[in-house]
This record gives sequence, C-alpha cells and structure tokens, in this order.
Amino acid sequence: MSLTQELQAKAKFAAENYPEAILKIMSNGIEELKDDKLVSKALKAGDTIPQITLPNAAGKDVSIQEILLNQKVVLSFYRGGWCPYCNLELKALQTALPEFEKHGATLVAISPETPDNSLTTSEKNNLSFEVLSDLDNKVAEAFNLVFTLPENLVEVYNNFNIDLEKSNGNSRQQLPIAATYVIDQDGTILYDFIKEDYKERADPEEIINFLKDK
Repeated sequence: MSLTQELQAKAKFAAENYPEAILKIMSNGIEELKDDKLVSKALKAGDTIPQITLPNAAGKDVSIQEILLNQKVVLSFYRGGWCPYCNLELKALQTALPEFEKHGATLVAISPETPDNSLTTSEKNNLSFEVLSDLDNKVAEAFNLVFTLPENLVEVYNNFNIDLEKSNGNSRQQLPIAATYVIDQDGTILYDFIKEDYKERADPEEIINFLKDK
C-alpha cells in the first residue's frame, strides 16, 4: 500500500469514527488556512532556502548547507510524533530512504518538537535519518509554513491528550503545514509539495520519480 493509500485509509477511519462536531472543527481549521492562502506564501520550487542549522534528536547541531555540499536534500516538515499522519509519512520516508540515496539525495525531517520528543519519535518509528528540532518554528517561519491553531482546535487536541506546549516546549500553539521539498546542492528548491490539509503528504514514489529525472 502506498503512503497516499495509507493516509486515505486513516482519514476514512477518522471520518467514520470521530464525532461530527470534532470533524467540523478540524475541517474548519483546514478551510481557514486555505482562506489565508498560506500555501501561496510558502517557499516553492525556484526559491532559495535560508541557512538552516538545527539540533538533531541527540542535541547535536546539523547544517543543511553542509549536507548540500555533497548531495541533494529531501526536506520534510512534519507536525510531531503525536500526529498519526506524520508517523505514517515518516515510516514511508524511511522505507524510501535507500532509493533517495541511490539517486543522490539524503533525507532530513523537521518538526517543532523538542529534541527529547524528536528522539522519542525517531525511536518509535525506527528512523535512521536526521530528525531536527525547529524550536519556536523559526525555520518553518522562514519558509512561510507556520500557522496558529484556533482555540477550539487546541481544545480538541487537548481532549485527544495532545499537549503542544509539552511537545514543542512553548505556549504558542503553532505548527507548520505539511510540506516536502527537494533541495539542489546550491540551495535552490527543485520540488515542492505543500498542503493545508494535514492528511495529504508527498508520496515517496513521486519524490523518487522526480529524483530519477534529475
């Protein structure tokens, strides 16, 4: 089953099992992001990425620009290890990692989680690629990916025992929208997949096919 199919199955299960009121709040949150035209403001193919140096799950600083000296980078922004859709994506990316590397790219994931929580996410999903902590969403902001959750959605998350203050180490209630990029060695974005709907992610097969063509 492809990642896209897994995500669709997860979304179908949620639609059939969550209370209508909760589904409505979640849907409204997505529609608000679309109304804000957040995707249109985000960095896209043709743009140049900013300097990125962030701590990994072990607390060691990792520079994307240093990685780019040797190979392209597949860069994935995800919301956190508490998000089931993110975990499906991370596992699929891990499976695709050998193909990414075969075609000259390494994989790096970024979330606003603290390094300790990133370590938990990495261990839970058996990840062998770098998982970086973008504290306070500073890098995601530079990509114009950040949004603040509405209060009713924060309440829904709390009812699901999702504590963003604990996960992210701050009280901002901010997350990045789902985004995946392929970055060329000169820092230029070659490929982008950016969606307001957290249930949609770049399928690794699409990324692999793009790398093959490059």
